[in-house]
Amino acid sequence: MSGIADVARLAGVSKSTASRALTGGGYVSDDTRRRVTDAAASLGYVPSTSAVSLATGRTRTVALIVPKVNRWYFGAIIEGVERSLISQGYDVTLYVAEPGSRDRESLYSTYLARKRFDGIIAVALEPGDTDLERLLAIDKPTVCIGNPLQGIPTLGLDNIGITRIITQHLIALGHTDIAFVGSTPPTDAPARDVDERSIGYRNAMNDSGLAVRIRSVPSTLTITDAYAAAASFLADAASRPTGVVAACDEVAIGVVIAARRMGIAVPTELSVVGIDGHDYAEMFALTTVEQYPEAQGVAATRLLLSMIEGEQPPPRTLAETRLVVRASTAPPRTV
Repeated sequence: MSGIADVARLAGVSKSTASRALTGGGYVSDDTRRRVTDAAASLGYVPSTSAVSLATGRTRTVALIVPKVNRWYFGAIIEGVERSLISQGYDVTLYVAEPGSRDRESLYSTYLARKRFDGIIAVALEPGDTDLERLLAIDKPTVCIGNPLQGIPTLGLDNIGITRIITQHLIALGHTDIAFVGSTPPTDAPARDVDERSIGYRNAMNDSGLAVRIRSVPSTLTITDAYAAAASFLADAASRPTGVVAACDEVAIGVVIAARRMGIAVPTELSVVGIDGHDYAEMFALTTVEQYPEAQGVAATRLLLSMIEGEQPPPRTLAETRLVVRASTAPPRTV
């Protein structure tokens, strides 16, 4: 295997000059840098990350913190971040730890404390989370994806506006009895994005004179829990809503499955709308507001790399969304 001495010999320069040319650790003329990089390429030589770190003070590594990997949203973000970092010559170190878990505590007390990275991308932090202060104390460029956070540039959604839009979509179709499904169960920790989506639903109902019809059904944001919740509130035909605004697509899919198993036709007897653009949304013909988590991962990476280079991004950046109307919504059936 070729070393830096072989590269220097082939390029006709000293070892120190070859090292500077490859690591960016000092001035080298463009002509010399070209000769060195050509020599390295012909020999298949790649400088070690430790050598680059010593020369530049940078690790060319980014820490990515997510609460889960077995959910569609987080998996797509990971793909976007990894693809974007690799294209820029960066490595990514993935840390998976749920808030409040023992793994989360070890993450901050041990692994992040070592600071073996140039920056951090954190996903789905709550504004009141103590992790926020601990991230700021690390004193590395940091970008978050999710809720707006004080002191950290964040990429996220206008959750209130999005849910207002999908509720108004059902109202415009003629629905007046609309339920919000997926509010945070009282035994769970508060989730700001879900709370904001509930606010958007309530605002739309209030603005349309439907305040007396407001109702909220608790459920975790999973297909299975939403299915169980829907099976309960859909059982009584006399009080059954004609429309459902789901906190996310997985909740919406759980509601659709429950309705179909109970013989309730979607959309003629029950219209359902979600939020996310989940991979399953097309299969269930689900009307939804699409977001693009892989693209969010790419955008967050760009923001972070600009911060590493000394730029200061805006405190809040809104991610792209789009309302996609499919066959899960229709005017309510008239008797």
